[in-house]
Amino acid sequence: MPIGKLLIANRGEIAVRINRAARELGIRTVQVHSAADADSLAVEMADEAVDIGPPAAAKSYLNVAAILEAARKTGADAVHPGYGFLAENAEFADAVETAGMVFVGPRGETIRRMGDKASARQAAKEAGVPTVPGSDGLLSDPGAARTVADRIGYPVMIKATAGGGGRGIRIAQNGDELDTLAPQAASEASAAFGDGGLYLEKVIERARHIEVQILGDGNNVVHLFERECSLQRRRQKVWEEAPSPALDAETRQALCDSAVRLAQSVGYRGAGTIEYLYDDVSGAFYFIEMNTRIQVEHPVTEEITGVDLVAEMIRIAGGAPLSIAQADLAISGHAIEVRINAEDPANNFMPFPGVVADFRFPGGPGVRFDHMLYPGYQIPPFYDSLLGKLIVRGESREQAIARLQRAVSEFRIDGLKTTAPLFSALAGDAAVRSGAVHTGWLEPWLEENGAGLAQNEGGLAA
Repeated sequence: MPIGKLLIANRGEIAVRINRAARELGIRTVQVHSAADADSLAVEMADEAVDIGPPAAAKSYLNVAAILEAARKTGADAVHPGYGFLAENAEFADAVETAGMVFVGPRGETIRRMGDKASARQAAKEAGVPTVPGSDGLLSDPGAARTVADRIGYPVMIKATAGGGGRGIRIAQNGDELDTLAPQAASEASAAFGDGGLYLEKVIERARHIEVQILGDGNNVVHLFERECSLQRRRQKVWEEAPSPALDAETRQALCDSAVRLAQSVGYRGAGTIEYLYDDVSGAFYFIEMNTRIQVEHPVTEEITGVDLVAEMIRIAGGAPLSIAQADLAISGHAIEVRINAEDPANNFMPFPGVVADFRFPGGPGVRFDHMLYPGYQIPPFYDSLLGKLIVRGESREQAIARLQRAVSEFRIDGLKTTAPLFSALAGDAAVRSGAVHTGWLEPWLEENGAGLAQNEGGLAA
């Protein structure tokens, strides 16, 4: 392992996760942090820590110069970006490599091609992967958007080519809405990502969101099967599971093979996820985008395959070939992940930063909680409200859901309100238990059931 010291350019639970993986590989860690995260668990765990700026992300976790200076000063050999912040920033990846360090992820040119949603669509077409009907490349002007929409039919999804996390996306039901919403999507994406370029896609009604996890070493690529992420609120995933309950063996094979074909065509290095919409009615699947990074929901794939994705990313970045062949990989059991956020689901998911007075986390067979918490920790109000991810695994989907219900019933964080009651309710819902959901299912359910998700101070249902 040529990487002796790894700088972690992120925060929260993913920073804790990377610290642990590096430790197991015998690698020392450097944790950069904002002033607001000086007392975070990741800082405490790391071998070294460097303050890179004030709480605002633009002045700390997005400050490339400060991060590179921290890496230089501490003698880091490599930089792991985690997810979010600079994880899919091609210029950052290039800057790390130019500074003589290893970027734990794909090359800048790959991020540029596959992180840009319009050029990724073109790459998918060239690799023979089906894509959602839409514009060929970026829209040149509002008139072009109207022309494309008239050709493919309404409703259409307006998507920012540099968007992510549900930002830079709008749905237009007709031409007048398109004229109004397209500038909004461009403005939102420009503010968040520095790029307001847009393209259009046809909305697939009642589609499922299915994604394939891949690993590549620049020469060879394997898939680690799929995850389903159809339960979404405002296009943000809240419940992820693997494998998808909707796919038969033949469709699964075709979907996963297409992901490998696409990743292979761009010489992909590291962990990545290729996302699709799946039409339950026709059985067709369509490529929508690629995430050129580790994802929040990667633990469910780890649970059904036994592969440590973060450790494998680091090994590959260090120059090692893939340690696993496709023939070595198989699905074992069923896993579900739910996102525990500091939010009040009974009050329109209002953020609830506060002090963690105490907690009780679930345990037992098949239960895992990836988090960043300790008693007395003050949740900063400046960042995403994710506290941790509750992951369960069972021999069957039914057992996994039962295990999730049991685990949530044991879960308690004093001093905060959390999204835990949402998952207790979803795990008991007949449609969720049967797998009869789609990307538009959760929001109407919340309108009907959200007020009943009240909880006590410990985050459990009242």
